[in-house]
Amino acid sequence: MSQQPAPKSAPAPDEAVLSDGEPEPEAPHLDFQGTTPYEDYVRASVLTHLQHPLSDDPGEMVFLVTTQVMELWFTVIVHEWHTAAQALREDDLPTALAALGRSTYELESLNASWKPLAHLTPGQFNAYRSALGDGSGFQSAMYRRLEFLLGEKSASMLVPHRGAPREHAELEKALTEPSLYDEVLRFLDRRGHAIPAAVLDRDPTRRYEPDPGVERVWQEIYSGRCEDELIQLGEGLTEVAELVWRWRNDHLVATRRAMGAKTGTGGSAGVAWLEKRAAKNVFPELWTARSYV
Repeated sequence: MSQQPAPKSAPAPDEAVLSDGEPEPEAPHLDFQGTTPYEDYVRASVLTHLQHPLSDDPGEMVFLVTTQVMELWFTVIVHEWHTAAQALREDDLPTALAALGRSTYELESLNASWKPLAHLTPGQFNAYRSALGDGSGFQSAMYRRLEFLLGEKSASMLVPHRGAPREHAELEKALTEPSLYDEVLRFLDRRGHAIPAAVLDRDPTRRYEPDPGVERVWQEIYSGRCEDELIQLGEGLTEVAELVWRWRNDHLVATRRAMGAKTGTGGSAGVAWLEKRAAKNVFPELWTARSYV
């Protein structure tokens, strides 16, 4: 008499099942007490419930999420540049180069954030523009910290944040600290390059201005061997500077398409303000020195 096969046991409630009824190997654990470990770590439910549109236009949700994504990228880029500055203070060039390199990928992602907004018509933007009120991107505290790290210091830019003690304190601290480029130049000075004393001793709360002595230092560095680690530093900074320039230009173009030459939100000059920003070079002597190599 033939023996009947034993009946298959039912899979556990959290066990994935293949189409033939067999349990899938290494099925993920699905039953957790309370929230999931992923939620505890990423806080996704916080992020996905931060959007509170003020109009009925569906495009406002796109604007809100895109702007919030930009703020997150500002945050991680500021973190990378702080890491690079600290490493340079400690003469740890590999760590600084690694942080600068990561920030270029993050800047590329930041710049790609313009895509959802880059082709807004004036009518589409006007459909929810009134929801912004006096709000404007130049009021972003994290973006201001990013600009301060690039040497674009201005005490007047703390004024919009007087009503937010934490942001104001963080910006005030960032204003008085050396910028990323200040740390680069101090590092080069310790490596034996003749950075002018006036540059090394400058007031860190003031906007960085190009100096011919610094230009000569970069000229000397770029006249050396291509594999020199200081050229790697220069190229890492140049990549950052180029991507910041692209960010500013993408912002300018998106604003031109959406609102032309009208006054910007928050009372800024709009396109005229952005044109002025886009014309500025970050780490200026790295660009001008190339004419003499």
